[in-house]
Amino acid sequence: MDRMTRYTRQIQLIGSENQAKLHRARVLVVGVGGLGCPVLELLCSAGIGTLGLVDFDKVELHNLHRQFLFAEKDVQQLKTAVAVERLQARNSDSIFRTYPYSLSAQNVFAIIDGYDIVVDCTDNFAVRYLLSDACAIAGKPLVYGALYHYEGQVSVFNVEKDGYTTTYRDLFPTPPQPEEVPTCNEAGILPTVSSMIGHLQANEVLKLLLGKIDDCLVHTLLLFNTQTYQLTKIKYCKMNTSSPQTPKEVEGYNYPAFCHQTEGEELHSVEDLQAFLAQENSVLVDVREADEMPKINLFKALELPLSELPTQWEQLKTYDHICFVCVAGVRSMKALRFAKEVFAEKDLKSYKLGFSSLVK
Repeated sequence: MDRMTRYTRQIQLIGSENQAKLHRARVLVVGVGGLGCPVLELLCSAGIGTLGLVDFDKVELHNLHRQFLFAEKDVQQLKTAVAVERLQARNSDSIFRTYPYSLSAQNVFAIIDGYDIVVDCTDNFAVRYLLSDACAIAGKPLVYGALYHYEGQVSVFNVEKDGYTTTYRDLFPTPPQPEEVPTCNEAGILPTVSSMIGHLQANEVLKLLLGKIDDCLVHTLLLFNTQTYQLTKIKYCKMNTSSPQTPKEVEGYNYPAFCHQTEGEELHSVEDLQAFLAQENSVLVDVREADEMPKINLFKALELPLSELPTQWEQLKTYDHICFVCVAGVRSMKALRFAKEVFAEKDLKSYKLGFSSLVK
């Protein structure tokens, strides 16, 4: 296929030499969700030569309203596989590499190696800090995006400007408590918001690749309120933060604990939950509000909304093994912490995957 014809309108603006730069570029997108889908679509359309996709998850029905690479027929298929199929149909000129598993301290350096730029499209604070530390050590520019209700934010890390570089830790030295900043699954999100922020992230990638560093959001956090269209830029500088300085230190760093995610208190699969509930005197407690649908039907669940839990402890006294579930593990972890103060001797868990994996 004639590459010059495909990118005619783009070449008119940036020139053929810059288009060749984009074709030689290698960009890794971590997270193929509400942010990752528009980022991938735009970078693929722009002619990025190699795109890497990192995501362990499968397509779910509630993804479809904002993750435009997926269709109804793709539910329960691996996101990376479906995304590549769609992207290849859009641009056969690009090369795609998939990593259909979780990013970890053990594999992060091997995954980011060979890429020019990394794009953070995740929704997990432990992964954000891990990715930032690894990219800082490896010298990889990192384009960050995040969502909250009707707002989004974008910034660029690990790029030298004015004689210094900044990282995610310089912007956010300490992580929030899990219940302070809910995920999109908990707080809700409009497709227009995730799409707009994804577009801004893709735009930062293109500016970096085209050498327009002075125009990038380096040392700058862009806040975008989509209801008022208010754009706010916040400057930040290098902080004296403590962070891992070598791959070995990253591997030994406890990112979940740093982000207040206590290991051993979460169940990560339906099989783990099934084994947990097979124990005598066990119960699954749905802490979503009464009007939240659909109801869990894969297992029998006791419905005790988080807002009412402090007055309902009597209903849990007879159980030795209690697992809490909500939408995405935020409220269930909060319920677990409350329960620990009352039932310190009981076996308490939070189900990380949320209710959607428990609906037939």
